[in-house]
Amino acid sequence: MQAFFSDDQLLHDPQQYMRVGRICKPADLPTRAEALMGALGMRGITVAAPPEAGRDALGLVHSTDYLDYLETAFERWQQIESFGLQPGIEVLPNMSPHGPREGTCPSPAMLAQTGWYVGDLSCPIGPHTWRSVLRSAHAALAAAETVRESGGVAYALCRPSGHHAQRARAAGFCYVNNSAIAAATLRQTHARVAVLDIDAHHGDGTQQIFYGRGDVLTISTHADPANYYPWYTGYAHERGTGEGEGCNLNLPLAHGSGNAEFAQALDQAVAAIERFQPQALVMPLGFDTYKDDPISVLKFDMEAFRLAGARVRALGLPTVVVQEGGYMVGAIGAALDAFLEGLQP
Repeated sequence: MQAFFSDDQLLHDPQQYMRVGRICKPADLPTRAEALMGALGMRGITVAAPPEAGRDALGLVHSTDYLDYLETAFERWQQIESFGLQPGIEVLPNMSPHGPREGTCPSPAMLAQTGWYVGDLSCPIGPHTWRSVLRSAHAALAAAETVRESGGVAYALCRPSGHHAQRARAAGFCYVNNSAIAAATLRQTHARVAVLDIDAHHGDGTQQIFYGRGDVLTISTHADPANYYPWYTGYAHERGTGEGEGCNLNLPLAHGSGNAEFAQALDQAVAAIERFQPQALVMPLGFDTYKDDPISVLKFDMEAFRLAGARVRALGLPTVVVQEGGYMVGAIGAALDAFLEGLQP
C-alpha cells in the first residue's frame, strides 16, 4: 500500500478554537500527523510526498471564488484596519450572512467574505494554512491517481481534514474537501464511486457536494447530530435530490454507541454499496469515535477500526483511504494500526 503525506501539512498551526463561548486549545494539532506517520512506519509502509499539483483538482469540487479567498485570506487580513483596531493573529469570522449562502459573496470586503466563506470558529486561517491545505489536498489527489492507475489501496494522510468543507465554505477544522477531491478524481475513469465516511461527525461537506448526483454514493456513519456537530445535517431522511435521489445514506448512531452498533451500521453501509455496484471506493477515516477521544460521544475501541478495515477488504474495490478526525494523539496511531491490520491481515 502506498501512502502520501507532505511535511508542509504540519505548517498549519491553529492558535484559537471556540467552544461554548470559550477560546480553547485547538484540537487539530500537527502532532496528530506525526503519530499517524509513526504507525505507518511501524508497518513498513512507504510514505511519499505527493507531487505538486496546483489548484486544478480542487476546482473539481470547490468554486473558484472560494479557492481565491482561501489562497489570499491571510495576506488580505493583515491589511485590515477596522475603526482603529488591527486584525487578530488569525483570520476568523465575526459575522454570518443573513439568508442562504449562494453564489459568490456580494461584498468585496474582507470581513464580509470571511463571514461568507468560513462557517464557524473552528477554522482559523494563519500564515501557513493555505500551504498546508493545498498539500493535504495533493495527498488525496496522489492517492486517487495511484488507485486509478494501479488499483489496490492507497492512503492519504490528510491534515488538515476535509469532510466538513462544502463547495464554498470552510467548517469543522476543514478547509478543502480531500475525500470529495479523491472521489471526483476517481470519477474521471470510474463510472460510479462510493464514499463511506466513518468519522464521529457527519460528513456534511461531502454530502453537500454530491447531493444532486447519481454517480457518487455518499454514506456516513456518525453520532446522532441532534445534539452534536454539525447539528443541521446528518439525519436519516436526507436521501439526495434530483439525479442523486437515493444516493445519500446517513446512519446516525445514538450517543454512547459502541462496537456492536457500529457493526450493524457497517452491515447497512456494505449492503448499500453492493447494491450501487461502484467501481471504486473512498473511505474518509476518522478516529474520533474512539471511547477516550476528547470530543467524541461514541464508545468504540480498537476492534471497531479493525472491523472497518476488514469490511473494506471484503468489498474488494480499488480504495482511497483519506484521513479525517481523531484528536487523542496517544491513541490514533494504534487506531490506524488496527485499521490496517483489518485491511491487510
